Amino acid sequence: MQRRRLLATLAAGAAATALAGCGFALRREPELRFKTLALAGFGAKSPLAVELKRQIGRAGIEIVEDPNRAEVVLEAERDQQDKIVVVSTSAGQVREWQLNLYLDYVVRRPDSELLLPRQALAIAREMTYTESQALAKEQEEAQLYRAMRSDAVNQVLRRLANVRVN
Repeated sequence: MQRRRLLATLAAGAAATALAGCGFALRREPELRFKTLALAGFGAKSPLAVELKRQIGRAGIEIVEDPNRAEVVLEAERDQQDKIVVVSTSAGQVREWQLNLYLDYVVRRPDSELLLPRQALAIAREMTYTESQALAKEQEEAQLYRAMRSDAVNQVLRRLANVRVN
């Protein structure tokens, strides 16, 4: 029994050493090269803007309301989510939905100088649907949209990490 535990410990140690030696590292938060950011063009209750503020705040960047006081302005040209029918029965019952999230944005200085030209994000997920599980499918839809927003925010943060303010 102790021999198995010893072998397992040695194997785990060897695997960790091999991963560290090849340069493997867990993904870290992107390092942003500016201190203040303003979000513009988002709807008043945009869930994507809320998630962006939360994640950018975690990165140590101050979110300012006035774009003229920010070093960088992330301006949304389109912040939209929708769902379309992918599969339906001959009786017209929906069997599968496609959930879509779109974000088109530019990153600029307050004086309108572009730091990143127009970026377009389009994220799609498919979801099966049955009327007998409507409540569960509604919750699944909400979870999928949350995951899509999180994915979009991570992509935006990686792109913002390449913005040079100087």
